Amino acid sequence: MPRTPLDLRLSVDHLSILDSDGNLDTALEPDIAAGDLKRMYRTMVLGRRLDERMVRLQRQGRIGTFAPIKGQEASQIGAVATLRREDWMVPSFRETAAMLWRGWPIEQLLAFFAGRLEGGRPAPDQRDLPITIPVATQLPHAVGLAYAAQYRGDDAVVMAFFGDGATSEGDFHEAMNFAGVWHVPVVLVCQNNQWAISVPIKKQTHSRTLAQKALAYGFPGIQVDGNDVLAVYAASREAVLRAQAGEGPTLIECVTYRLGVHTTADDPTKYRSEAEVREWERKDPLTRFGAYLEKKTLLEPGLEEELDAEIARAVAVFESLPPADPLTMFEHAYGELPAHLRAQRQEVGERLARTAPDPPAAGEPLPPPPMRGQRKTSRWSN
Repeated sequence: MPRTPLDLRLSVDHLSILDSDGNLDTALEPDIAAGDLKRMYRTMVLGRRLDERMVRLQRQGRIGTFAPIKGQEASQIGAVATLRREDWMVPSFRETAAMLWRGWPIEQLLAFFAGRLEGGRPAPDQRDLPITIPVATQLPHAVGLAYAAQYRGDDAVVMAFFGDGATSEGDFHEAMNFAGVWHVPVVLVCQNNQWAISVPIKKQTHSRTLAQKALAYGFPGIQVDGNDVLAVYAASREAVLRAQAGEGPTLIECVTYRLGVHTTADDPTKYRSEAEVREWERKDPLTRFGAYLEKKTLLEPGLEEELDAEIARAVAVFESLPPADPLTMFEHAYGELPAHLRAQRQEVGERLARTAPDPPAAGEPLPPPPMRGQRKTSRWSN
């Protein structure tokens, strides 16, 4: 039998509206209100300034390891700005700017990276999932949320963020398959920052783009300049409207770059060149968007100083939190604790009670608090 070619008519577009030299394609420029443009830029700058402050906090031992976002602000804000409050946002572990846009308090994000349970808890009326550390495991959850919304007749859209490394995981492909089969209202935003820790994109896939992976699962994919917030917004807005209209999922590949470390436990000088970093610094999304707003006379003077003060106040709130209760480590893993964990919880509680300092006698001054960064000593401190 002769072979019969299939007319699939499949293609992937690349979208860029505002290039790194400031050239604007006015025919593609999205219609965004001035107030929204200012808020988008403000949140991008806040994300960058907070990122820089968190690196210093981590180096001082005041928070734990975290994943900086420097260079990826446009990919996050351009996408999340298209959501309504009633839509769902599903982050991975590098969505600080998107979470700020969605209303997460800075001090709560700091608490999360200090290992505190309450740091990852969304507000009761907040349609966001907590930060997800294991790569790609949030994607089946996002598709499940979208399926639930579709089943209940809710017009909510689910937007999930992930990196290029996630596309090498089975969870990504399972989520893509179910999203296509169920035709659910989900927007999958891949921040292709070129490196999955030390593994470059060319060693992860032989595909020319990541966006084309959507075609195998029966729905559209588009590649955008991920450092162009206008292009990310335009593509995301179209995908959200498609989802709301019952037209199913979309995969958006944002081609961007991680200008800093993968996490604060990483040394990127071991696997990439300074020349490569400098080339991507020339495409910085903040510089590009700032020049665009300057031409529109929408830049706010003194913005960085204002945001630095806001961050400083949040750090003070975070560092004034009372000590965390170690017994919370036993919560939320089981509906009913197994016997061996109940026994362990009781033992930990008894040890904490024995090592707790005696309260001061009447009229006796309180002991001074430990210096910042200094640990309280006990029989546990080893």
